[in-house]
This record gives sequence, C-alpha cells and structure tokens, in this order.
Amino acid sequence: MDKGPLYIYNSISRKKEIFKSILPGRIGLYVCGPTVYSEVHLGNVRTFLSFDVIYRYLIFLGYKVRYVRNITDVGHLVDDVDEGEDKIQKKARLENLEPMEVVQMYTNDFHNVMHHFNNLDPSIEPTATGHIMEQIEMIQRILDKGFAYEVNGSVYFDVTKYDEKYDYGKLSGRKLDELMANTRDLDGQSDKRNSADFALWKNAEKEHLMQWNSPWGKGFPGWHLECSVMSTKYLGETFDIHGGGMDLKFPHHECEIAQSTAADGIEPVKYWMHTNMLTVEGKKMSKSLGNGFTPKELLTGDHPLLEQGYSPMTVRFFMLQSHYSSTLDFSNSALQAAEKGFARMMQLFDTLTSLKVSDQNDFDFEKFETECYTAMNDDFNTPILIAHLFDGGKFINSVKAGSKKIDKETKEKLVEFYRGLLFDVLGFLPMEEKGNKELIDFLMSTIIDVRNTAKKDKNFAQSDAIRDKLNELGITLKDSRTGTDWEIN
Repeated sequence: MDKGPLYIYNSISRKKEIFKSILPGRIGLYVCGPTVYSEVHLGNVRTFLSFDVIYRYLIFLGYKVRYVRNITDVGHLVDDVDEGEDKIQKKARLENLEPMEVVQMYTNDFHNVMHHFNNLDPSIEPTATGHIMEQIEMIQRILDKGFAYEVNGSVYFDVTKYDEKYDYGKLSGRKLDELMANTRDLDGQSDKRNSADFALWKNAEKEHLMQWNSPWGKGFPGWHLECSVMSTKYLGETFDIHGGGMDLKFPHHECEIAQSTAADGIEPVKYWMHTNMLTVEGKKMSKSLGNGFTPKELLTGDHPLLEQGYSPMTVRFFMLQSHYSSTLDFSNSALQAAEKGFARMMQLFDTLTSLKVSDQNDFDFEKFETECYTAMNDDFNTPILIAHLFDGGKFINSVKAGSKKIDKETKEKLVEFYRGLLFDVLGFLPMEEKGNKELIDFLMSTIIDVRNTAKKDKNFAQSDAIRDKLNELGITLKDSRTGTDWEIN
C-alpha cells in the first residue's frame, strides 16, 4: 500500500515538513552520543530510545539508513567549553586509573544499558579520540576561511565575524547581540576576542592528561568540534537528520551548524530533532533535588522515590506513551499503569495469534493499517500508534468472544502487521523472551554482587566457591579493574 508522506518537525523552521531525503532511498541519521565519565542517566535513555524507534521505523518503511552515534571520550571542558573541568581526567585521578580505563568502563556501561532496553546498535559508533586529525583539519579550514583566530596555542571560533555572513542562532532562535548583552564582559584574562566565541582547540597545561600535537601546540579539541567532524565524515557535507536532547540545542548544536558552515560553506543538516526533558511528579529531575534516579535504580527499585523495580520493557512502553518532543513525567502510578498496559498489549498479540478464523470477515484491515502509518508518519507519534493498537485489540477480543469474525487472509496480515509494529518498530520483546533475559541478568547481577561483597570482606573461600560453582554450570566470570563480566561457555 501507499504508506503516505512522512512529516518531521524541523527545529529550524519550527514546523512539520514533508521528509525529503538528500539521497532517495537512503538516510543519514546522526545522534549525539554520551560523554563517558559517569553512569548513563535516564535522559540519555529517553533520547536514545526515541531515536532507536525513529531508526527502526525508517528501516520498516524500506529506507537504507546509516545511523551514526558518537562516543565523547576526549575529556572536553564541557561545563563552559573553555573554563569547565575535564571530568574524564578528574575521574581518572580520583580512581587512580588511566583516562582510557575510565572511558572504557563507562562506554561498557552505556552499551549494557542500551541493550537492556533493546536498543539497536548504530551503523557506526566513532570516538572523538579516533578522529583528532580530522578535527585539526576542520579547524584549519575554518582558519583559512577567516572564521577563527589563534591565541597562545588555542584556537577560537569568531562568532561575530561568522554572524556577519551567516545567521548564528538560527536553531535556538537566539540573537548574537542579545547573547553578548547577557554574557559577562571579558576580564582581560581571557584569550577570546568576544564573550560569545568558543574554543575549537585548547592549549593544554603540562598536567593535562589528554593532549595531542597540533599546528598550534599541544592541546585538545573543543567540545562542539567532534560532532561536526564525525557527522560529515560518515554522512557527507549535508545529511538528513541530526538528533539529541533539547539541552544540546544551544550551544552545542548551534555551534555545530556554525563550524560546518564556516568550514565547508554549506549547512550540514536538513532536519534537526530534539527530545524533551524528564520530570518526576512535575518537578525537573536532578540530583540536587534528590529525585534523580539512574536506569539501574529504576530497574531494581533501589531508590527512596520508587515503590518497586520496573522491567526494561515496562520502561520502554512508558516512554513511548509520550511523544519524544513532550515532557516525560515519572511517577510510580504512571509506571505501574505502563506495566499493566504492556502486559495487556502482549496478551492482545498472543490472543491475535490464536484466533479462530472464519469464511467471513468483519475487520477493515486497510483502514487500520492507514491509521497506524498516519500516526507514525506524523513526526513519529508513538502514543497515537499505541492507542490504535489497543483499538485494534477491541476487535481481537470481540473475535475471541464470538461477536466478530475474521478470515484467514486478514488474520495473517494483521498478525504480521502487529508483529512488525510491536517488535520491529517499537522494539518490544515478547513477554517470555523478556522474562528469561531479565531473570538471567538479574540473577547474575545478584550473584556477582554477593561475590564482590565476599571479596571485599576477604572471604576468599566463598568468593572462589561461587566462581567454581558457576564454572560447573558453564558460566565463566571475567574480573577486571572495571568490574566483573560473565559469559556462557
């Protein structure tokens, strides 16, 4: 069937637009990945889960998608671009680790969390440290075009000069003169010409752990640069969709536009998309308020605000009941309702597969199919899609009760369509598959925690006994400085 046009909300135009890929049949999708110096937070989960569904749906429509999601492992000064602290370096010193050990530990944690929630791996997952030379090359192009300047081994982007030719602030809707007015005056200690300028390359002090040689001396790249470099390297000077959390819209994504346009003379992205923030019972989620919980705490229930633990598929269902661009509010009642809703949805699918067929048919499959496609084609509206799937469930239950009929051909099409939407697009795992995986993961996590406690208490006999018993069951534990992993032999 004709699946209809796909409409995407574009953050620059501030309106929904019919999606037109740069290359017909092929899509370039870039999403800003994590900075790996701490545990994954729920904002990450919401963002990457949302774009996982977008990735899945584009594939479902028949597009060939190259999905690029970076890993920020350089240790940028992310708090204020120029004056913040290098959090990877700080973590390495506190824990007496090499910076790359910190990077690997939290990269592994990020991947584990993504797999917990059944997110697909991206096509390419480049790292900032693996693209230092490309970042230096882009800086040089920007310098050559006259949109940057070098001072004392650092290179800064000249926002004022860029704004004379282009439009700095077009994504966030901010004006440069307003930004300058609301920024403190330079105190004479800064190398920047203007307060709005941002670092492309920073001169490194001798004690700075992560630094590289460059034409301007030893240093490290600015925070914004890596995404401009890696997105255009793997997707071309212009590509289709760039995504991330709304907190990245300014300054990060604004600076990406400026860097790429200054270097190559062309805007890099056709459609900018941003996920919205998280709240807990109406209040912004944050550690300072004591209402910020990690994905692990959400799954185990080990947090004062949580009445119980919630399965990854319950959390996935809960998140997809809100549009990616809307605020998502956590509460125990909402999560418990999602738990029941997900179970009901899986039961509907089981009922559908076991329906008895008839020579008669009372179901308008084409109308139902069109409604579902229309929902997802309206800026990936997962809550409306889920509502349509539940509406279809009313008919399914009516057939089971004997008040409606469905023929074999329609049932087969309906089963295949539900299977595609539930598991391929929305990314749910069937209940039995979900249950087995979660049970095994939970039990192994508990066993490893017990063994770690025994080792900490110097009860090596118990620690060794746990390891040996698992070996007998065909499970090998692998200890490292970053933790304990396990695999089935």
